[in-house]
This record gives sequence, structure tokens and C-alpha cells, in this order.
Amino acid sequence: MLHIPGLYIAHTDKRGRGVFTAEIIEAKDIIEVCPLIMIPKDQLATIHQTVLHDYYFLWPTDEGKACMALGYGSIYNHNFEPNAEVIFDLNTTEIVIQSLKTIDVGDEITIDYTGGIRESTRLWFEVK
Repeated sequence: MLHIPGLYIAHTDKRGRGVFTAEIIEAKDIIEVCPLIMIPKDQLATIHQTVLHDYYFLWPTDEGKACMALGYGSIYNHNFEPNAEVIFDLNTTEIVIQSLKTIDVGDEITIDYTGGIRESTRLWFEVK
């Protein structure tokens, strides 16, 4: 796992834990590179019956796989107007979290779980 030194986990009022920054992050900065645990297609249905359901990513290929991000990767909260994005590195099998804009000290770092497809994607929780 590779991440900027100022990342930390803190409790949020509405969403449980979240990832925050203790230093300014500039637009397009790489925040974290997360190694992954790949979940084979035939095991994906099982994860829906566990607490891990809320923490996995679908792998963006037609193989039907998914993955769990290590480091802080699976703890970033959702926002339809995120300040960071998830980049899937298909070659290294890693997830890169990159800032979309400047993120100030003390701000929560958020990603869009729908990949920008808002209206056509239903989330499994109520957006607060």
C-alpha cells in the first residue's frame, strides 16, 4: 500500500468511518495505491451474505470478478460530487485513488460509487 502520509480514518456524523486528510491535497494528486484481493466470479454471490458486501468493488472487465481494496481503499465514502476518483489499474491489479480537485486539511475524501451513472444506478443504502 502506498499513500500520502496525511491520511487518517475518523468517524463521520452520518456515514460511520471515513478517510480524511491532515494535509492539503492538490488536484490530480495520487492519494493512495491500493493492492487488491480478487474475488472470483463464482464466489461473488457469497459476499452479498456477509458484512463485506458494503466494501467490495466490481472489477471493470467482462469477467464478472470483484475485489476488496486493502489499505484505506474500501473505507472511502460515497458522494455524487466526489473530490476523488477510483482508477482501476488492470495491468497491476491495483486501485488508484486520485484527487479530482484540491482537498483541504480536515476534509473527508469521497468517491462516487456509481462511476458517474447516478440516475441509472441504484445504491444499496440511502444517500445522506
